[in-house]
Amino acid sequence: MTSEVPAGASTPLDEAEIARVRRRSRIAIITGQVLAGIGMGSTMSAGALLIAAVSGSEALSGMAATMSTIGAAIAAVPLAALATRSGRAPALATGAIIAAVGAVVGIVAAVLGWTLLLLAGVVLLGVGTAVNLQARFAATDLSEPNRRGRDLSVVVWSTTVGAVLGPNLIGPGDAVGQFLGLPPLAGVYLFTVAAQLAAFVVYLVGLRPDPLRLAARIGAERPAAPEAGPREADPNGVAVGMVSTSLSHMTMVAIMAMTPVHLVNHGAGLELVGLTISLHVLGMYAFSPLWGTLADRLGREATIAIGQVLLLGALLLLAVGSESEVAVAAGLFTIGLGWSAANVAGSTLITESVDVASRARIQGRADLLMSAAGAIGGAAAGLVLAELGYGGLALTATALAAAVLGALVARLSRRADPAEAADSADSAE
Repeated sequence: MTSEVPAGASTPLDEAEIARVRRRSRIAIITGQVLAGIGMGSTMSAGALLIAAVSGSEALSGMAATMSTIGAAIAAVPLAALATRSGRAPALATGAIIAAVGAVVGIVAAVLGWTLLLLAGVVLLGVGTAVNLQARFAATDLSEPNRRGRDLSVVVWSTTVGAVLGPNLIGPGDAVGQFLGLPPLAGVYLFTVAAQLAAFVVYLVGLRPDPLRLAARIGAERPAAPEAGPREADPNGVAVGMVSTSLSHMTMVAIMAMTPVHLVNHGAGLELVGLTISLHVLGMYAFSPLWGTLADRLGREATIAIGQVLLLGALLLLAVGSESEVAVAAGLFTIGLGWSAANVAGSTLITESVDVASRARIQGRADLLMSAAGAIGGAAAGLVLAELGYGGLALTATALAAAVLGALVARLSRRADPAEAADSADSAE
């Protein structure tokens, strides 16, 4: 798969051409995110139930989220390497096809009743999550510096559509599947196949010219252009951005994964559990444009700090109000807000701290760390919950937010010390 270059590639690009490609790329990425999000939302919502049905063990139902996270982590670096070699379009399209194959594998596994094959299918489906993560970075390839946060945040916001519509497709998907003679819950995977194939087409057709390859060309022709990235790399900015996205994700996953267990154990009904998780997802995605705007106006570090303050406030609320269903719902919503602020601003900081030649590779590493941190957080949360309870889990997680704030303070201190800043610039060279 290859990407086209603009007509007249031997002549310098004008600003009108760059603006046209920027708009076209943004529309294609958002459309692809909505399509893939609908498919992923429906499949992942039904995944735990399908695994329990096929395996006959409710204990294995939690493997749906774990296997999906593993798939996202495994795919992060290879997809980034493909983007570096061939562009964003081939990388995003390849990930979409792999996710579609995962859905097909899931259907076959449900028909055959093979649990291990179903888990393998969920791993492949997790590649779709890696595509979603990479897409937010793709939105910034041609961004102007004062719009990077907003451009990235709009792509994150578009995930709201899939998160809201996806779970509501379980019923219709099951009806379609049973009409076709498929086992219960397997039919929803048909929607994922269709959505991922549509996203595949959108990425290949809509990302032409390829935004990352075009940014590289602009960097070669005009090294000082905003699309080329910083003239000097900022390793500390990359490190702080990765710490922010990874630890904030670990915090969010740890609390989110254990909240349904905590509520059910304390007598809450499934309706309340569903409402609480819906509020959490709303906080994660619906307010992303706000954080993108603040990241552009107040600065990346300031917005990351706001996110950590929100996380700390939410964790303390959960610690003292763990027996209150209202406090738990409010705390989980606020955790979604804090995660969103840290994710948008941290991802933007990573992007603007490297030049275009290194961009996709560094972003792939950031996504790998983020997915791995989420997997570790989810796995460790159960152990902490068993030993310390839900309030103890919340208090333990405050250390993660504190670590991010510590990294921010260290970065600001480095900026305030001219001698240290000079040494850092010399080492970067």
